[in-house]
Amino acid sequence: MSRLRLGVIGAGMWGKNHVRTAAALAEGELTAVCDTDPKVRERLARQYPGAHVTGDTADLLGRVDAVVVASPAATHARLARQCIEAGKPCLVEKPFALSVRDAEAVARAAADARVPVLAGHLLVFHPAVERLRALVQSGDLGRLYYLYGLRVNLGQVRADENALWSFGPHDVSVALYLLAEVPTRVAAQGRSYLQPKVEDVVFLTMEFASGVLAHVQLSWLDPHKERKLTVVGAKQMVVFDDMEAREKLRIYDKGVDRPPDYGSYGESLAIREGDIFIPKIPNVEPLAAELAHFVRVARGVEPPRAAPEDGVRVVRVLDAATRSLAAGGTPVTL
Repeated sequence: MSRLRLGVIGAGMWGKNHVRTAAALAEGELTAVCDTDPKVRERLARQYPGAHVTGDTADLLGRVDAVVVASPAATHARLARQCIEAGKPCLVEKPFALSVRDAEAVARAAADARVPVLAGHLLVFHPAVERLRALVQSGDLGRLYYLYGLRVNLGQVRADENALWSFGPHDVSVALYLLAEVPTRVAAQGRSYLQPKVEDVVFLTMEFASGVLAHVQLSWLDPHKERKLTVVGAKQMVVFDDMEAREKLRIYDKGVDRPPDYGSYGESLAIREGDIFIPKIPNVEPLAAELAHFVRVARGVEPPRAAPEDGVRVVRVLDAATRSLAAGGTPVTL
């Protein structure tokens, strides 16, 4: 079978990682890259002499079998529709779109044209998240109580999207992936300190029908660089720390037990302290795993792990959170 000819639209801060990964992919080959910046195109031509470099999307679409859309967020929906209309499978980077209407339009176009589309929810391809999902689904953690995430650092300040839309897709997509349900209510509070109307810090809370509560702190204005998720269950608790080089997942055999027989209310709850287990997690780059999966999706041999409908679900949560932000944190029902 011939290698799939891949094109990448957008080779900026994150797109350049797609270009690098596509160039090294065994399942496909980097055939063309499109970027509107002449300086970026000049750099690409030097770095990847075997790839066609262009500033014209139509030119790229005529040369490739499948496309990665890694352009600025405001262009995602339009370029995805363009790929679909050309019959080219596409991976649409997060956020899938900047409005529910646009996200639904992309999903509808993909379904009508029967063109495979993958939402760029990178962390669902992280081997530690895959292991965490297996723990949740197996029942090893017991009934899930709540989870909370921390995604903060200092830098990469954006003017075209706030911290919610820049960082939020990661944590929202992981929460929905782990819980296999969507929130019933969403609330968000945030502040714009560096630029007017662009929130640098956002505190997002999601309530689920199962009773699970999820909270995420998102900021690019923080002294720490943290990428952490804690999941608390009745039997066990798990911490996923993506900043750890090796020990990314820690499983704590801790909890609060209610003995079957007790003499008083004070004796009804007992703290249980058990072992800490650090499983071996495969050293696989999530982006490489995502692109390899995309090739299989584009060939029609594998259904998308993050389908267009998943992209729509995440955008709905972000849209509800945006409305809550505008209302000073008032919860919004989904």
